[in-house]
Amino acid sequence: MKRSHTLIRIEKPLYTTSATALSGRDGKVKTDDGKLEVTVTPPKELGGSGASTNPEQLFAAGYSACFGSAVAHVARAQGLKTGPIAITAKVTLGAVGQGFGLAVELTAKIPELPREQAEALVAKAHQVCPYSNATRGNIAVDLKVE
Repeated sequence: MKRSHTLIRIEKPLYTTSATALSGRDGKVKTDDGKLEVTVTPPKELGGSGASTNPEQLFAAGYSACFGSAVAHVARAQGLKTGPIAITAKVTLGAVGQGFGLAVELTAKIPELPREQAEALVAKAHQVCPYSNATRGNIAVDLKVE
């Protein structure tokens, strides 16, 4: 199936990092600077022990943090005072054809803004967030405001 989205090319690199996984979903992951080193195991739902974190949890943590920063960035650019912003990323792993895929639900809590304004802010943040740009056209990402 041909996709009809535009490939994003970095114009000006701002930061680069790397991580290495040893033994895939049942091993260890470590960043190049050593600040993150975790054991990963498959969740019980996938036949694993569930004793450690897993790649989907790490993706959810990264996406929620990045998206929260994107919301704050857009709010600052618009001169909005949001108060504390909470973003929950619910990541689902599932079967897609003969392989696997992800789906994401991003829920934003911005209690100091009227709902309509919060929804517009979240929609704009979805256009600038690097995770949103990386996943756009590839996986379902649903946006919600509570």
